[in-house]
Amino acid sequence: MNLHITKSKNAESFYICKSYAKANGGTTSTIVRKLGTLEHLLLEHGPTRVDVLAWAKNEVKIETQKYKEEKKAKTVLIPFHADRQLDFDKQAFFRGGYLFLQSVYYQLQMNKICRKLKRNYKFKYDINAILSDLIYTRILEPCSKRSSFKAASEFLEKPSYVLHDVYRALDVLGAACDLIQAEVYKNSHFLGKRNDTVLYYDCSNYYFEIEQEDGCKKYGKSKEHRPSPIIQMGLFMDGDGIPLAFSLFPGNANEQTSLKPLEQKVLGDFGCQKFIYCSDAGLGSESIREYNHMGERAYIVTQSVKKLKREEKEWALNPQGFKRVSDDAPVDLAELPEDDRGLYYKDGPYTTKKLHQRLIITYSPKYAAYQKSIRDKQVERAQKMLNSGNAKKNRKNPNDPARFIGTMAATKEGEAADVRNYLDENKISEEARYDGLYAVCTDLLDDAAGDILKVSEGRWQIEECFRIMKTDFSARPVYLQDENRIKAHFLICFLALTLYRFLEKKLDSKYTCEELLDTLKAMNFAEIQEQGFIPLYKRDAITDALHEVCGFRTDYQFLTKSKMRTIQKKSKGRE
Repeated sequence: MNLHITKSKNAESFYICKSYAKANGGTTSTIVRKLGTLEHLLLEHGPTRVDVLAWAKNEVKIETQKYKEEKKAKTVLIPFHADRQLDFDKQAFFRGGYLFLQSVYYQLQMNKICRKLKRNYKFKYDINAILSDLIYTRILEPCSKRSSFKAASEFLEKPSYVLHDVYRALDVLGAACDLIQAEVYKNSHFLGKRNDTVLYYDCSNYYFEIEQEDGCKKYGKSKEHRPSPIIQMGLFMDGDGIPLAFSLFPGNANEQTSLKPLEQKVLGDFGCQKFIYCSDAGLGSESIREYNHMGERAYIVTQSVKKLKREEKEWALNPQGFKRVSDDAPVDLAELPEDDRGLYYKDGPYTTKKLHQRLIITYSPKYAAYQKSIRDKQVERAQKMLNSGNAKKNRKNPNDPARFIGTMAATKEGEAADVRNYLDENKISEEARYDGLYAVCTDLLDDAAGDILKVSEGRWQIEECFRIMKTDFSARPVYLQDENRIKAHFLICFLALTLYRFLEKKLDSKYTCEELLDTLKAMNFAEIQEQGFIPLYKRDAITDALHEVCGFRTDYQFLTKSKMRTIQKKSKGRE
């Protein structure tokens, strides 16, 4: 290795180069690493050119030593023959992204939970291998249980079970669903302290590819607006966005009735006694607030400004009395510039028959502009409906443009009333009064408003949990019919989400869900003549981060079978 310096009219650049002998005589060189220009290097390694030169020469020594050590390392020579066919029915492609999920799986000590299940249910198949493979494939290639078994056969560690064992295991997993959730929560403390001082709760539903109701699969209000029978899920999530517990209930049941049974399980089986319950207005009824006002619990729930009583509503809509959230400085909303991006609030007591609460009203000019832009488009659509004569008002969607269409009956003398549709400007003006406003209600009477609002803002993560399960993990449609196996299916989705979230947390949430999942799916290997494996993926910042947090590396040019077995052991916490 040698230091190469080039000079141009505008810059002086430093490179580490390596010389090679040409086949036909003479030498040539290639750039190993660009160190940078003198101008930039002076800022970090200066103050003089002599200092930069000394640093650069030292970097050449380091690079030379690294090259010599690599040269001493074992070199693998494998012959290939251009006239030899591939071995018949010989697998050469292997998936390796599951190794990083396996690292989290064993840190959660899921294998010990499976051991407990085996003692309780007395079966012979390897339920740990089945459960882990079902979780990994749910993340890497979500598909049916049969297809999951096929996908798992492409893992570096092949299944130690047969297909019919998978269906038998679903019965056990469904029966032990509550036990597994409680054990996973307890074991999750091995990965660090859980942020369970705030628990978010929300519900969603999943549709079935069936035409008739059956068991807990009932007709209800589908999130996807489908006419199919659905089942509903209630989910608790901690303050870091990691799932805590879930329950299933019939598709036609009121979602508010799902909270107390699941929260009682969290209080009893999980041992969580002191936390702030946070949810949207649909799961923040008076009875739910009363329930979470007991013991060491508290609540922060969103509140509809439109549904406030007349006195509180007038106070909320009054632009006077607001403060800036960041410094509590008083502001006049009427004097805010159009491009303002601040957040403002005012709070006051809000008393019901049984609760002394605190109502916090916030105003965001950015949110107000967004709501106005949406409404303007809806008003435009309503006008087009009037112009076309298609002004139907029997639609149930509260965001339908038809809500801005008014009806008037004009009576002519001696004749029947004529019905005339028109654009209701009063309705438009009334909705505009609520632009930018958002309200939360809480029994935390002494906490800073900014802290309360920060907790409430975290609700987006539970929406993301449902999105990941539905979209990325393909939790629906559900094809299973037996209710116990349906429960097992959602348990697997729940555990997959838990593993993913812990891995995401280990990476400091630097990468999007799409980036991380795409990387894991691409981390595959080719087996070379039974000698070892060659990585087929591109090394980048995400793969480096994954290797760093999981404590092993697969990004070598060639991995012997012995080395790969060592990596597999490390992924399971065994050296």
